[in-house]
Amino acid sequence: MTKICIFGAGAIGGYVGARLALKGEADVSLVARGPHLAAMKANGLTLKQAGEIQVVRPKVTDDPRQLGVQDFIILTLKAHGVAGVLDQMQPLIGKDTAILFAQNGIPWWYFHGAGGAYEGRTLESVDPGGTIWKRLRPERALGSVVWQAAEIEAPGVVAHHFGDRMPIGEPTGETSERAGSLSRILTSAGVKSPVRPNLRNEIWLKLWGNLSFNPVSVLTEGTLIDLATDPGTRRVIRGMMEEAQRVGEALGVSFAVGVDERMDMAAKVGAHRTSMLQDVEAGRPTELDALLGVVIELAGIVGMDAPSLKLVYDLVKFRARVKSA
Repeated sequence: MTKICIFGAGAIGGYVGARLALKGEADVSLVARGPHLAAMKANGLTLKQAGEIQVVRPKVTDDPRQLGVQDFIILTLKAHGVAGVLDQMQPLIGKDTAILFAQNGIPWWYFHGAGGAYEGRTLESVDPGGTIWKRLRPERALGSVVWQAAEIEAPGVVAHHFGDRMPIGEPTGETSERAGSLSRILTSAGVKSPVRPNLRNEIWLKLWGNLSFNPVSVLTEGTLIDLATDPGTRRVIRGMMEEAQRVGEALGVSFAVGVDERMDMAAKVGAHRTSMLQDVEAGRPTELDALLGVVIELAGIVGMDAPSLKLVYDLVKFRARVKSA
């Protein structure tokens, strides 16, 4: 049976882990911590979805050494948390272990397998000093785009709100045996995970909204529908998205929808407060560099200026610093 470890099993990780455990086609384990871990050990993991409440009891631990080498690791920590768990992950990694990175933003492996002038380049904003690249190696990486929304409603209880797609892909674009195998397992468990030959296009489609709506929400405290329908904030977000689109296209990205359609996609989510706004208000680290700082870095790499992106980035950095002081 295929061994799959969900590392950092919070809301999204808990949702994916629960779906896999319910299907029972893989040997699933979860690495978590704190009250959430204690509750799962005592009472199992509860998944609330589409009016149903289901309880599963996968292996859960805060010590990966108890789990052994895995076929797949699904890493669901936020991007800024990856560097801090590299030592913890080592007991899970064998010669053929593949790691699916399920994070928002531009991934640290972005220029692996991309070809062209930037092949093999590391990104300082998401991988300072190339530490993740050196320790995990990009050859292990599988990418994904997480379109689901979920939350930890209480310790041990994950509520899934919307979305069932999590496409995956090889950085090289090939249709590999390992990508196909994981795609089949996830899709069978109800997590729709087709293998995309050019996952970078979909990474940018998700990022396009996150790099603009999330930081602007921190500055305004507006919900997605507020930001998408107010003329002023919509104008700011449009400017940010247009700058980012030029950067993406300079890197060969193709955008499947226009700016207005992408903004309307965000509006349809409704009165949702972004995770970045919630993180700032709670004094937690944010995904700002993985969502916005990295795009500013990419703009510099391709020789473009990005004044709107830089302005919002600096203001959000200041607000986050003030809130955490």
